[in-house]
Amino acid sequence: MRTCTTLLALTLLGTLGAEEPKPRPILGVDPAYIQTSTSPCRDFYGYANGAFDKVPIPGEYAGYGVNQEIDERNEAILKGILEGAMRSSGPKGSLAQRVGDFYASGMDEALIEKEGLKPLAPLFTAIQALRTPREVVTELGHLQVLGVRAGFRFSIQVDDKDSSAMIASFGQGGLGLPERDYYFRPGPEAEAIRQAYQQHLERMFILAGEEAKAAKAAATAVLRLETKLAQASKTLVDLRDPQANYHKVARKDLSALAPGLEWETFFSAVGFPATEAQVLVGQPEFFKDLAGLLGSEPMETWRTYLRWQVLRSGASFLGSAFVNENFAFYGRTLSGTTELRPRWKRVLRAADFSLGEDLGQLYVKTAFSPAAKARALEMVRFHLEAMRARILAADWMVAATKTQALKKLDTMHTKVGYPDRWRDYSGLELSRRAFVLNVQAAQAFDFRRDLAKLGKPVDRNEWQMTPQTNNAYYEPTLNEMCFPAGILQPPFFDEKADDASNYGALASTIGHELTHGFDDQGRQYDWQGNLKDWWTADDAKRFEARADHIVKQYEAFEVLPGLHINGKQTLGENIADIGGLRVSYEAFKLATKGQKPKAVDGRSPDQRFFIAFAQGWRTNQRPEAIRLGVTTDVHSPIRWRVLGPVADFPEFRKAFGCEATPTTQAPTAIW
Repeated sequence: MRTCTTLLALTLLGTLGAEEPKPRPILGVDPAYIQTSTSPCRDFYGYANGAFDKVPIPGEYAGYGVNQEIDERNEAILKGILEGAMRSSGPKGSLAQRVGDFYASGMDEALIEKEGLKPLAPLFTAIQALRTPREVVTELGHLQVLGVRAGFRFSIQVDDKDSSAMIASFGQGGLGLPERDYYFRPGPEAEAIRQAYQQHLERMFILAGEEAKAAKAAATAVLRLETKLAQASKTLVDLRDPQANYHKVARKDLSALAPGLEWETFFSAVGFPATEAQVLVGQPEFFKDLAGLLGSEPMETWRTYLRWQVLRSGASFLGSAFVNENFAFYGRTLSGTTELRPRWKRVLRAADFSLGEDLGQLYVKTAFSPAAKARALEMVRFHLEAMRARILAADWMVAATKTQALKKLDTMHTKVGYPDRWRDYSGLELSRRAFVLNVQAAQAFDFRRDLAKLGKPVDRNEWQMTPQTNNAYYEPTLNEMCFPAGILQPPFFDEKADDASNYGALASTIGHELTHGFDDQGRQYDWQGNLKDWWTADDAKRFEARADHIVKQYEAFEVLPGLHINGKQTLGENIADIGGLRVSYEAFKLATKGQKPKAVDGRSPDQRFFIAFAQGWRTNQRPEAIRLGVTTDVHSPIRWRVLGPVADFPEFRKAFGCEATPTTQAPTAIW
């Protein structure tokens, strides 16, 4: 995501000339970004990153900063791997053959243009033949297998209340706009987006062969049906309540839950095992309404909607006309991006999604050393120790709750770098055919792989992200943190960097994910990963009171004129941001205990810790992207992911000589 190319990447791409200067060092604390004319006490983000504000956002990005910088270095490595595999290929069924053929098919623009919509013709033929609601449900199943999430979301997951078992899960979905409120939000900007979406639908149907009048009617029908699906859907805030979205239903009772929805027909279409007697239905009301719509909406509307869902899911893998139209709405209109990403980056992303651990095996050999893994694990150990101290010091918790919290902490599992056992893709058939067919094959392979987990023990060694991913996660049902090699890269992490830099920059990663285990959602899961209340009633009330302070703190932030952060929607991430900084700071102190760290460039170790934290967020964003994030994301906009956590941090104020202000008096921190 950012054009800061390393010596390693240049070497891999074969572009490093003998006379070229060495690339600029990648620093966790980079003085070049600091704007000393801005007071760190008044605007710490502006102080740490103000000089970066003048860096333009490349056309292919909605926002441009440190994450894009890391992504681009990772992409350069992966590009070298993919191009090498494409040239040399390998024996049929080998890793090299799979990776090479997938990438080659995505890069073969001539074949993609020649094939047009032909690869999707069997799907369109099947859809056009639908005549009854039961047949629609069958087709919904067939499409789910291919990764087309029409109508709703179906997946296989760990049972929230029985973390030893896998279970099928149904959830609301099937919308073309980012989330349900886009269909109802008032105001000229919201209305403009709905109009742009309808025009996008029309253009897509025209590209698919419809006449203008028919395309307009089709777009109207799709928008009308999706609006009804949205009306039946919960808001983002309501979806954040795990208890309210957990409903285990006996298979035999599904017909009574949503009469008119042929559940067994769907199960037959996806190959669901007959031995599975229960499923999860996250939002029963949605499925009741969906069942009603299957009976009340004309079959032509359902056929049109399903054609659209196929086009939407496949657009990125079709010819340039579809790619460009898809980008025009989802890229330019919704996020303000002005240029389509280069083809190789788009194909690389699809390869990462489809063959991520094949790629990962090759990536980690280049980008993540055993020494780096050992250093990262040591950092995790100090974070766990710091969190233990935070729990013990929490004067608002009684001993019984602390005992359970410590048990959860002590049993928390950590994954760093890459899996101990790689995923087996040997059953995935790929060739140098039309790109969209390879994508569908990968989706179907993954679907069947997930379905095969039913009735088997939960595989706690499986990863939910690929090793090359620049991200991290906490999974409450497994009580585990995962830090892929892709995020443990400079400037976030450097095995040779000092502690102030590493602990500060990774406060938004290690400390953040650890705190997720105890945020407003994570705290509802016990040490085994079960959705189970282990809090005393009084401690739960005290937690909620503290959380309410955070809601109010963030709702006071105005990110664009008249646009405020939704404090309830972003609560979990805000708790993790605030707590993550606190836990990482105390882990930093534990790691350097007994040492006498020296100032660097005239800045104390504490100052450098906080600057590394802030610079780890340096990003310039387009207004459209900020607006999209506020309405669809559970994270706060980037600048406020710095300003919020430091607002109630006495050690920060001390480090920079800041006086306490009214905004720092409320007890916003929980951990």
